[in-house]
Amino acid sequence: MSDSAIHSNSSKGFSRRTFITGTGSILGVAALAGRAAAAQPTAAASAASIPSGAHVPALVIGTGYGGCVAALRLAQAGVDVHMIEMGMSWDTPGPDGKIFANTTSPDARSFWLRTKTKQPLSNFLGFPIDRDIPRHTGILDAEEFAGITVYQGRGVGGGSLVNGGMAVTPKRENFGAILPSVNADEMYNTYYPRANAGLGVATIDPAWFDTTACYQYARVGRKHAQRSGFPFVFVPTVYDWDYMKQEAAGVVPKSALAGEILYGNNYGKKSLQKTYLARIRDTGRVTISSLHKVTSVSPAAGGGYTVVIDQIDTGGATTTTKTVVADKVFFAAGSVGTSKLLVRLKATGALPALNGEIGQGWGDNGNVMCGRANHLWDPTGSLQSSIPTGGIDNWNAGGAFAEVAPLPTGIETYASFYLSITKNPNRARFSWNAATGKVDLNWQSSWKQPSIDMAKTIFDKINAKEGTIYRTDLFGTYKIWGDHLTYHPLGGAVLTKATDNYGRLHGYSGLYVIDGALIPGNTSVNPFVTITALAERNIEKIIATDL
Repeated sequence: MSDSAIHSNSSKGFSRRTFITGTGSILGVAALAGRAAAAQPTAAASAASIPSGAHVPALVIGTGYGGCVAALRLAQAGVDVHMIEMGMSWDTPGPDGKIFANTTSPDARSFWLRTKTKQPLSNFLGFPIDRDIPRHTGILDAEEFAGITVYQGRGVGGGSLVNGGMAVTPKRENFGAILPSVNADEMYNTYYPRANAGLGVATIDPAWFDTTACYQYARVGRKHAQRSGFPFVFVPTVYDWDYMKQEAAGVVPKSALAGEILYGNNYGKKSLQKTYLARIRDTGRVTISSLHKVTSVSPAAGGGYTVVIDQIDTGGATTTTKTVVADKVFFAAGSVGTSKLLVRLKATGALPALNGEIGQGWGDNGNVMCGRANHLWDPTGSLQSSIPTGGIDNWNAGGAFAEVAPLPTGIETYASFYLSITKNPNRARFSWNAATGKVDLNWQSSWKQPSIDMAKTIFDKINAKEGTIYRTDLFGTYKIWGDHLTYHPLGGAVLTKATDNYGRLHGYSGLYVIDGALIPGNTSVNPFVTITALAERNIEKIIATDL
């Protein structure tokens, strides 16, 4: 499927309600020159979303990487599948002609049920940048726990809608520490290649990288890394590099070169909508209900599982509650979503036989961010591609891999910006709070200090070599480190602990976890390729033995 097909009404367009059902379309989004939209989007009338009383062979909760792998392979094996997605379908442009809002102009499309943005960078040049927005089922969820904010994609396609597209396979030498019970030969010979092919992973043309204006910031990052003795590596991505070259030539609508990343990418990025979901649709065996949220899963009297689902409107209010029966249920709501749901189901008696490992082993992939202030002779460029494609590798020596990230502000900042992944050993747990009726996470903000220390093994050395300093205006007043967040939540239903070695939940036949909740807290790199590859491995085994 071409990168622009999502925007057409051709026979392959995703507006087909035979495929994606529910109230996911957005209309009436009004943007006004850098200010939040005054009008809240309205929703299209509900089409044939899953009816109460339905009986489905396989129900997949979530439409991110693991969920899409499961749905595709089940459908190809002849199983009818229904997918439940809490977010919108993101298939209909607003009046501005775009499906997704621009990073620099957040509006009602931008955030999940917030009245003010909560951007990863809270300040710029000393000024706060968050803005008031209408409350709406937008694309980016900044979910706040006691010690950390977890950023997650909301919509059909999950995290693929909002991530930077860095599609990294871990070094094989590091794999044993990531998933010790998984056969590395199988992963690197079969499932990582399958995942990379399915996701459309490709690496930038190094010659173009060396000359294009939009990666000047990354070339500065490379120069500084290499001068300090650190390896700089090109990182594969899921962006269409031919499309980006056409953006640079001015012959197609700009997407990465218009700074689109945080709230979705309108053209060039190969999100799941354009890869696995396109293939899912072609099977004819999968339907999706968007703006639906699973609240309960429990054994059904006649076999299978009774699943209770709330249908919500674009303000987040429940409009209908449905009950269906599924022969098999696949939990794929993301590390946080799956963990929270399973913890609640165990604690409230819906699934009491789940074991004590549910909710354990959660980590932030060691995420921490920082910026550096460069000299005037090292400008990073006013035009910056929003798709990062390079990194600094100090994993073995210092415990950090640093993504050379963009700051696509449209002006020259003389700043280098980084998202680091570190060997942070701290792990948290989700637990049920009966008093509030919610699931808590016991992450402590002080647990980020190891990540800061590991990142400093790179950036202290670069600053000393270059005679530069850290930026202190990006995360608050005189604050160097973005240590309040993660983009890479992992764990909570860990493989071989909460489940067997293929994601089957202990205590129940026909219940599976197939997303990032299986991975215990760290992948050493950006995690979505590993999540996809593990899902490919697990679903192949499940289909062969359980169906």
